[in-house]
Amino acid sequence: MTAQSIASRIAARNQSPALDRGALLERVSGRWQLELRAAVQPLDLTPAQFRLLVATAWLNASGAATRQSEIAAHANSDAVVTSEVLRTLEARDLIRREPHPTDRRAKAISVTETGAALADRAMRIVESVESRFFETGMSEFGVLAKALKKGGRGKNS
Repeated sequence: MTAQSIASRIAARNQSPALDRGALLERVSGRWQLELRAAVQPLDLTPAQFRLLVATAWLNASGAATRQSEIAAHANSDAVVTSEVLRTLEARDLIRREPHPTDRRAKAISVTETGAALADRAMRIVESVESRFFETGMSEFGVLAKALKKGGRGKNS
């Protein structure tokens, strides 16, 4: 396909490609990432550290020993990224790793008191930012959230 034929296809559209659903989702997602980063930065957290700290605290609430793989799955995070971020959180005394009570190969990961306090504070801040961020289109967001949960997998997901 030549540059001329691509240009004519784009020109024949009823709307700019910048208004396509994917482009709009990318723009909103980028804006949300900036808001999230700005919200947690004063707490000396990155968005990934925030997500994994909160995921660990949430999983710990069940009382069961929590494996790193469970944290990664819950936070929808890559295993390598999860490992690196948890090492950072451990170095800051926000989480602790101990031998897992039933799996010799695994470590049980738990949030420290300091980590729990920071997770609670961060959640309050992020919930406020999230409420403000999505306030304008809140009535439509429910439909969008349902579609996003499908993750682009279509009707059969």
